[in-house]
Amino acid sequence: MSSQSRLDRAYKNAKVIPFDDTSKFILFSDCHRGDNSFADDFANNRNIYYHAIKYYYDQGFTYCEIGDGDELWENLHFETILKAHKNVYQLLQKFYIENRLEMIWGNHDMVYRDPAYVKKHLSTYFDPKTDTDVPLFPDIRYEEAIILRHRENHQDIFLLHGHQADFMNYVGWRINRFLVRVLWKPLQVVGIADPTSPAKNYKETIKVERRIKKWIATHNNQLTIIGHTHRPRFPEPGELALFNDGSCVHPRSITGIEIENGSITLIKWQIATTGDGTLRIIRVPLEGPQKLTEFSTE
Repeated sequence: MSSQSRLDRAYKNAKVIPFDDTSKFILFSDCHRGDNSFADDFANNRNIYYHAIKYYYDQGFTYCEIGDGDELWENLHFETILKAHKNVYQLLQKFYIENRLEMIWGNHDMVYRDPAYVKKHLSTYFDPKTDTDVPLFPDIRYEEAIILRHRENHQDIFLLHGHQADFMNYVGWRINRFLVRVLWKPLQVVGIADPTSPAKNYKETIKVERRIKKWIATHNNQLTIIGHTHRPRFPEPGELALFNDGSCVHPRSITGIEIENGSITLIKWQIATTGDGTLRIIRVPLEGPQKLTEFSTE
């Protein structure tokens, strides 16, 4: 099956979520939450990330994670990740309880495409304080793709991780997972990058983007938002409507995409120094806000 066929299938089977100009979504991907070891790229930004999603929770946003939220190539078990970043999952649980949590699986958490695996590992967790299993995300579903469909103008926003356009990270993901666990994780600790990742291989990034752009061009310039490559992207109106929310493992910052008031914005959260030397976490708009209708295919 070609990358174009995989993208077609993801679009056809995508979960459809109605929205309007009063809806608010925050899109993050590629958090790669790990075990808090030296190989855990997320650990460096976890305080920034927690502060950001707490802001979005308080502001009434729906949280959409579009793949690679959990690092399940380097780590064998979700329980290890939960233990390392329990406060993050407790906050995500609040989104879930209020029906404001949407999750998409990527290549590094591709095991979540199996509902039985998700039910076994994410429904509950063991609480040593009470010596019992307590709910975490009971009945949660991970999707391959989501379509946000505007109630009034019927504009679709296609959300997916993007590895559908990357053969070895979709079809051959088990081979790459093996290589990462056995070879690249130990080398990552000493600073050697994993060449299987498009995030660390510019040529692979270009190939992935080119394939998805080809699909967009043959589907009436369908507005599409991906992650996977870790490279933020925000096109101008009139260009091919491929957006990328970046990642949560940039050096000392995270990037994401906000959809609010019928507009789309690429944002960054980072640590900044104030005039008196105090460190604080701030939100910085990088591109936009731009009206979604500027990318309308009609």
